[in-house]
Amino acid sequence: MLSAQTKERLAFFILFLATLVVILPVALVIAVIVKNGAPAISWEFLTQMPRAGMKQGGILPAIVGTFYLVTGAVCFALPLGLLAAIYLSEYAKDSMMNRIVRLAIINLAGVPSVVFGLFGLALFVGFFKFGASILAGSLTLGIMILPVIITSSREALDAVPKSFREVSLSLGATKLQTIKNAVLPHALPGILTGTILGIGRAAGETAPILFTVAAFYLPRLPHSIFDQVMALPYHLYVLSTQVPNVDQKIRYGTALVLLAIVLAMNLVAVTIRSYFRGQKKW
Repeated sequence: MLSAQTKERLAFFILFLATLVVILPVALVIAVIVKNGAPAISWEFLTQMPRAGMKQGGILPAIVGTFYLVTGAVCFALPLGLLAAIYLSEYAKDSMMNRIVRLAIINLAGVPSVVFGLFGLALFVGFFKFGASILAGSLTLGIMILPVIITSSREALDAVPKSFREVSLSLGATKLQTIKNAVLPHALPGILTGTILGIGRAAGETAPILFTVAAFYLPRLPHSIFDQVMALPYHLYVLSTQVPNVDQKIRYGTALVLLAIVLAMNLVAVTIRSYFRGQKKW
């Protein structure tokens, strides 16, 4: 019969192995990308237009396009998702319809990205006549990350103790003032967590932008939200499958830049989240 201390050590060892199983493949992928992509990184690669059918030059249009698309998606999805989460958490009654809506939102988070791409093609490109543009692509990506932001924001709001609301209401504050001053500041770290997850998914998706915005080869910067753009995920796909005799370091360099952009965006969001989490008093 094993002692309690031995069981505890065995449990810790199993958890450590499980952690390694998760971390090691990720670390290996990052190491391969950095090793093969670092030789391609240069000032020209980051700031020049592509030339010779993307075999030479840089990837500046793809970098700028990715930044525009992710920024537009977050600007659309974050306010809308937060408002929906506030309604579901603070105003909607616990009814059958409310539970169905919550289940539908959770299920939407698991819908394949290609389905969102087809939806964006039909609605924004076709019905609203936005054409293949930054606007159509950003809205499509925004709808794709909306369920993640709504779910995480609602859970963050529900995690705020009810006593905070009761004290605020007892002091004469309105429902809206209570949400604004007593609930949202404490739920902000959880809301930013959902935003971080949304940024990572929006920056790395190929199918939605393939239908709504991405251009195969466009060696210029966009001038308006109705222009097409190149984007790093689609650019990487094209380099790997459609353009023959491309130097391997260019492919891995593009992947490394995409990884660095996602990491930088997440780092900014994590820093903001850590700041607000440090302001918590409970």
